[in-house]
Amino acid sequence: SPLLPPTPAGLDADLPPFAPPEISRIIQMDLDVEYRVDIRELFEEFDRFPEGAVIGIAREMQPVYRHLFWQYRKEHPGTPVGDPPPGGLPGFNSGVLLLDLDAMRRSALYNSLLEEEAVRQLADKYHFRGHLGDQDFFTLVGMEHPELFHVLDCTWNRQLCTWWRDHGYAEVFEHYFRCDGHVKIYHGNCNTPIPQE
Repeated sequence: SPLLPPTPAGLDADLPPFAPPEISRIIQMDLDVEYRVDIRELFEEFDRFPEGAVIGIAREMQPVYRHLFWQYRKEHPGTPVGDPPPGGLPGFNSGVLLLDLDAMRRSALYNSLLEEEAVRQLADKYHFRGHLGDQDFFTLVGMEHPELFHVLDCTWNRQLCTWWRDHGYAEVFEHYFRCDGHVKIYHGNCNTPIPQE
Protein backbone atom coordinates (compact mmCIF):
# COMPACT_ATOMS: atom_id res chain seq x y z
CA SER A 1 0.00 0.00 0.00
CA PRO A 2 1.36 3.49 -0.81
CA LEU A 3 0.37 4.66 2.69
CA LEU A 4 2.63 2.21 4.51
CA PRO A 5 5.82 3.64 6.04
CA PRO A 6 9.10 1.75 6.20
CA THR A 7 8.91 -1.38 8.33
CA PRO A 8 10.73 -1.05 11.68
CA ALA A 9 13.43 -3.60 12.48
CA GLY A 10 12.36 -7.09 13.33
CA LEU A 11 8.80 -7.01 12.00
CA ASP A 12 9.33 -9.19 8.95
CA ALA A 13 12.13 -11.74 8.73
CA ASP A 14 12.03 -11.59 4.91
CA LEU A 15 12.86 -7.89 4.83
CA PRO A 16 16.17 -6.29 5.72
CA PRO A 17 15.92 -4.40 9.03
CA PHE A 18 14.95 -0.74 8.88
CA ALA A 19 17.73 -0.05 11.39
CA PRO A 20 19.98 -2.28 13.46
CA PRO A 21 18.67 -2.97 16.98
CA GLU A 22 21.36 -0.84 18.62
CA ILE A 23 19.83 2.25 16.97
CA SER A 24 16.96 3.22 19.24
CA ARG A 25 15.99 6.70 18.03
CA ILE A 26 16.12 8.54 14.70
CA ILE A 27 15.35 12.08 13.65
CA GLN A 28 14.23 12.22 10.03
CA MET A 29 13.80 15.51 8.16
CA ASP A 30 12.94 16.79 4.73
CA LEU A 31 15.75 18.46 2.81
CA ASP A 32 13.92 21.80 2.65
CA VAL A 33 14.37 22.65 6.33
CA GLU A 34 16.65 25.09 8.10
CA TYR A 35 17.61 24.92 11.77
CA ARG A 36 17.56 27.99 14.00
CA VAL A 37 18.58 26.12 17.18
CA ASP A 38 20.95 23.35 18.14
CA ILE A 39 19.53 20.04 16.87
CA ARG A 40 20.21 18.55 20.33
CA GLU A 41 17.20 20.52 21.57
CA LEU A 42 14.99 18.61 19.15
CA PHE A 43 16.48 15.32 20.31
CA GLU A 44 15.42 16.25 23.87
CA GLU A 45 11.79 16.06 22.69
CA PHE A 46 12.11 12.27 22.88
CA ASP A 47 12.17 12.66 26.67
CA ARG A 48 8.75 14.34 26.51
CA PHE A 49 6.99 11.47 24.75
CA PRO A 50 3.97 10.32 26.75
CA GLU A 51 3.61 6.63 27.57
CA GLY A 52 2.70 4.70 24.43
CA ALA A 53 3.88 7.32 21.93
CA VAL A 54 6.22 6.09 19.20
CA ILE A 55 6.52 9.12 16.89
CA GLY A 56 7.06 12.85 17.42
CA ILE A 57 5.50 14.96 14.68
CA ALA A 58 4.03 18.45 14.17
CA ARG A 59 0.57 19.25 12.91
CA GLU A 60 -0.07 20.16 9.29
CA MET A 61 -0.31 23.95 8.91
CA GLN A 62 -2.54 24.05 5.84
CA PRO A 63 -6.10 22.81 5.34
CA VAL A 64 -4.95 19.95 3.10
CA TYR A 65 -6.67 17.34 5.27
CA ARG A 66 -9.79 19.44 5.62
CA HIS A 67 -9.91 19.03 1.85
CA LEU A 68 -8.97 15.34 1.69
CA PHE A 69 -11.44 14.32 4.43
CA TRP A 70 -14.30 16.24 2.78
CA GLN A 71 -16.60 13.22 2.43
CA TYR A 72 -16.09 12.06 6.01
CA ARG A 73 -16.66 15.62 7.24
CA LYS A 74 -19.86 15.87 5.18
CA GLU A 75 -21.18 12.62 6.67
CA HIS A 76 -20.12 13.57 10.23
CA PRO A 77 -21.09 17.19 10.91
CA GLY A 78 -19.21 18.63 13.87
CA THR A 79 -16.29 16.20 13.62
CA PRO A 80 -12.89 17.58 14.61
CA VAL A 81 -11.34 15.63 11.70
CA GLY A 82 -9.70 18.15 9.38
CA ASP A 83 -10.44 21.12 11.64
CA PRO A 84 -7.67 23.50 12.77
CA PRO A 85 -6.07 23.54 16.22
CA PRO A 86 -6.52 23.83 19.06
CA GLY A 87 -9.63 21.63 19.10
CA GLY A 88 -9.37 20.14 15.64
CA LEU A 89 -7.39 17.36 14.04
CA PRO A 90 -5.66 19.04 11.08
CA GLY A 91 -3.44 16.03 10.33
CA PHE A 92 0.33 15.81 10.52
CA ASN A 93 3.28 17.07 8.49
CA SER A 94 6.17 14.63 8.24
CA GLY A 95 8.85 17.21 7.38
CA VAL A 96 10.29 16.70 10.87
CA LEU A 97 9.93 13.25 12.44
CA LEU A 98 11.16 11.79 15.70
CA LEU A 99 11.04 8.01 15.46
CA ASP A 100 11.44 6.10 18.71
CA LEU A 101 12.46 2.82 17.11
CA ASP A 102 12.52 0.92 20.40
CA ALA A 103 8.97 2.03 21.17
CA MET A 104 7.90 1.19 17.62
CA ARG A 105 9.37 -2.30 17.93
CA ARG A 106 7.55 -2.87 21.25
CA SER A 107 4.17 -1.38 20.32
CA ALA A 108 1.69 -4.11 19.40
CA LEU A 109 -0.81 -1.42 18.41
CA TYR A 110 1.56 0.38 16.04
CA ASN A 111 2.73 -2.89 14.48
CA SER A 112 -0.84 -4.03 13.92
CA LEU A 113 -1.49 -0.82 11.98
CA LEU A 114 1.32 -1.61 9.54
CA GLU A 115 -0.76 -4.44 8.10
CA GLU A 116 -2.28 -3.68 4.71
CA GLU A 117 -5.78 -4.66 5.83
CA ALA A 118 -5.61 -2.32 8.84
CA VAL A 119 -4.63 0.58 6.58
CA ARG A 120 -7.42 -0.31 4.15
CA GLN A 121 -9.99 -0.34 6.95
CA LEU A 122 -8.92 3.10 8.17
CA ALA A 123 -8.89 4.50 4.64
CA ASP A 124 -12.37 3.10 4.01
CA LYS A 125 -13.74 4.43 7.30
CA TYR A 126 -12.52 7.95 6.54
CA HIS A 127 -13.14 7.77 2.76
CA PHE A 128 -9.49 8.66 2.44
CA ARG A 129 -7.43 8.69 -0.73
CA GLY A 130 -4.18 10.46 -0.05
CA HIS A 131 -1.12 11.37 -2.07
CA LEU A 132 1.52 12.25 0.53
CA GLY A 133 2.84 8.79 1.49
CA ASP A 134 4.06 8.45 5.08
CA GLN A 135 2.46 11.76 6.06
CA ASP A 136 -0.94 10.44 4.99
CA PHE A 137 -0.34 7.22 6.92
CA PHE A 138 0.56 9.08 10.11
CA THR A 139 -2.41 11.42 9.69
CA LEU A 140 -4.84 8.57 9.15
CA VAL A 141 -3.51 6.61 12.13
CA GLY A 142 -3.59 9.78 14.25
CA MET A 143 -7.33 10.19 13.67
CA GLU A 144 -7.91 6.85 15.41
CA HIS A 145 -4.91 6.53 17.72
CA PRO A 146 -3.56 9.92 18.81
CA GLU A 147 -1.87 8.21 21.75
CA LEU A 148 0.81 6.91 19.36
CA PHE A 149 2.05 10.45 18.71
CA HIS A 150 3.90 13.14 20.62
CA VAL A 151 2.73 16.36 18.94
CA LEU A 152 5.63 18.73 18.41
CA ASP A 153 5.04 22.45 18.76
CA CYS A 154 4.63 24.21 15.41
CA THR A 155 7.93 26.02 16.00
CA TRP A 156 9.73 22.70 15.42
CA ASN A 157 8.29 22.47 11.90
CA ARG A 158 7.27 25.98 10.83
CA GLN A 159 5.83 25.21 7.43
CA LEU A 160 5.84 28.13 5.01
CA CYS A 161 3.71 26.86 2.11
CA THR A 162 0.58 28.92 1.43
CA TRP A 163 -0.75 26.98 -1.57
CA TRP A 164 -4.14 26.19 -0.03
CA ARG A 165 -4.75 29.83 0.89
CA ASP A 166 -4.82 30.62 -2.80
CA HIS A 167 -6.85 27.56 -3.78
CA GLY A 168 -10.20 27.89 -2.09
CA TYR A 169 -9.41 28.07 1.62
CA ALA A 170 -8.53 31.72 2.22
CA GLU A 171 -11.28 32.15 4.84
CA VAL A 172 -9.93 29.45 7.16
CA PHE A 173 -6.27 29.38 6.17
CA GLU A 174 -4.87 31.48 9.04
CA HIS A 175 -6.46 29.16 11.61
CA TYR A 176 -4.13 26.43 10.35
CA PHE A 177 -1.12 28.55 9.45
CA ARG A 178 -0.72 30.56 12.64
CA CYS A 179 2.32 29.66 14.74
CA ASP A 180 3.30 31.73 17.76
CA GLY A 181 6.72 31.53 19.33
CA HIS A 182 10.36 31.54 18.33
CA VAL A 183 10.82 29.36 15.24
CA LYS A 184 13.32 26.55 15.79
CA ILE A 185 13.07 24.88 12.36
CA TYR A 186 11.75 26.48 9.19
CA HIS A 187 10.27 24.18 6.56
CA GLY A 188 10.28 25.69 3.07
CA ASN A 189 7.68 23.33 1.66
CA CYS A 190 6.18 24.10 -1.77
CA ASN A 191 9.60 25.57 -2.65
CA THR A 192 8.85 28.52 -0.39
CA PRO A 193 11.90 30.70 0.42
CA ILE A 194 13.04 30.50 4.03
CA PRO A 195 13.35 33.87 5.78
CA GLN A 196 16.88 35.13 6.25
CA GLU A 197 18.11 35.66 9.81
